[in-house]
Amino acid sequence: MPSPEAQETEAAPEKENPVDVGAEETAAAAQPRQKSWLVRHFSLLLRRDQQAQKAGQLFSGLLALNVVFLGGAFICSMIFNKVAVTLGDVWILLATLKVLSLLWLLYYVASTTRQPHAVLYQDPHAGPLWVRGSLVLFGSCTFCLNIFRVGYDVSHIHCKSQLRLFFPVIEMVFIGIQTWVLWKHCKDCVQVQTNFTRCGLMLTLATNLLLWVLAVTNDSMHREIEAELGVLMEKFSGNETNTCLCLNATVCEVFRKGYLMLYPFSTEYCLICCAVLFVMWKNVGRHVAHHMDAHPGITPFHLHGVIFGPLLGLLVLLAGVCVFVLFQIQASGPVIAFQYFILYYAFYVAVLPTMSLACLAGTAIHGLEERELDTVKNPTRSLDVVLLMGAALGQMGIAYFSIVAIVATRPHELLNRLILAYSLLLILQHITQNLFIIEGLHRRPLWEAVPEGVVGKQEAEPPRRGSLLELGQGLRRASLAYIHSYSHLNWKRRALKEISLFLIVCNITLWMMPAFGIHPEFENGLEKDFYGYRIWFAIVNFGLPLGVFYRMHSVGGLVEVYLGA
Repeated sequence: MPSPEAQETEAAPEKENPVDVGAEETAAAAQPRQKSWLVRHFSLLLRRDQQAQKAGQLFSGLLALNVVFLGGAFICSMIFNKVAVTLGDVWILLATLKVLSLLWLLYYVASTTRQPHAVLYQDPHAGPLWVRGSLVLFGSCTFCLNIFRVGYDVSHIHCKSQLRLFFPVIEMVFIGIQTWVLWKHCKDCVQVQTNFTRCGLMLTLATNLLLWVLAVTNDSMHREIEAELGVLMEKFSGNETNTCLCLNATVCEVFRKGYLMLYPFSTEYCLICCAVLFVMWKNVGRHVAHHMDAHPGITPFHLHGVIFGPLLGLLVLLAGVCVFVLFQIQASGPVIAFQYFILYYAFYVAVLPTMSLACLAGTAIHGLEERELDTVKNPTRSLDVVLLMGAALGQMGIAYFSIVAIVATRPHELLNRLILAYSLLLILQHITQNLFIIEGLHRRPLWEAVPEGVVGKQEAEPPRRGSLLELGQGLRRASLAYIHSYSHLNWKRRALKEISLFLIVCNITLWMMPAFGIHPEFENGLEKDFYGYRIWFAIVNFGLPLGVFYRMHSVGGLVEVYLGA
């Protein structure tokens, strides 16, 4: 007879055998599902679709790159060798690109979007109201700019070629149709004719980019206006010249002032169109989840008892309007007095450090918050961050050029010291504001988060089974979170809202002053004498439109931060 220990040892493998057999049966049952033909077929189709999308994006991107390089070569040749390549040659190339882009835009509206299952999804994050409003505003200003340009050319038609009238008319038609198409279809996720749509979007984007480059580098119209003003002064002094003069001096003055005032808006319009077209290009062939269509994250804009931020912002706005009006009245004369430059830069030196301190305080409060980071992939938010960082380079670039010019020449004069302080504070303010906005955009909004008290109560409750009960729990959790988030504001949320509203009003003020007025960066004469007219003209026309775009884009980002708090 075996001992009891031996019997237990022999019985142990017999107890383990059923477990091993069950594991083998489970593995055998799972193996056919992993190697199923249907799974392999769908994964192959998915891989082919992703490869086709990448190939289409690559081809359309190369098309845009070649068009930009060709146009850039024409513009550079015009700048460095005006005999071989003239401004008229550049206009002919851009007119051809505008006509091709117009044909594609009309085809997209008339044919592509009307096909069955063409636009099954729309990106709820693309084309917010402030972007489309800016598109219409700057498009209207650019349209009026071309009207002033046509009027100026008509007033000189007796001594200029009539072909000059052809190019502004084409641009006005291009601006009108493009603005209408982008307003109506900026959210589309096209699912048919994807490669052709990508190429059309990239061609239109390259055309707008070349228009921006030409607007930044071409100073022929400004030089012509300055030359005519110089000739008029010589004529009044008794010296006659053969320069082409306007037939009606009063009408030409209106066209001249309107052209110079609206000129920065053309570069703004091109930049906004490039951003909208790039988002549309990224959304071609994209499948948006159905739960994103409703976009529950949108909430109405309410103050919720926020007082100090709007009040301080309104004080800044009032002071900015007063400085702006005084400077514009003085700029309408032949020479701007020295004290008005002092007043203009002193206003900036007072406002910029206040904004920087507010941004630093907001960034510190973000670090104290308990909201989680939003790690969900969002192409629109990624583009917002890139545009925010890229647009900040405009004013920062002008600031660095001003710093070099001041330090190398006359750093001890009062106006130059103010300009130096303004440039340094502007760089600091851009850096701190970018940190605050980017940190706020990557925080999960409070309407998506659950309050601590509600979470604690729910974790204490035992889990319940059943889909209906889970659905009821989810609805109850969302309702309690909503009531909790809107019933009161803790100090961190209140501080974030105060800071966001203060920065919104300040950025609107700093957007208004360079967008609608004379630019002191070009009128004070320091940098223009140091770098030369042509180089400083290109620097200012490159940086100022980006600066205006940065202020406008910052307002949109700060509104998102305010709503998320």
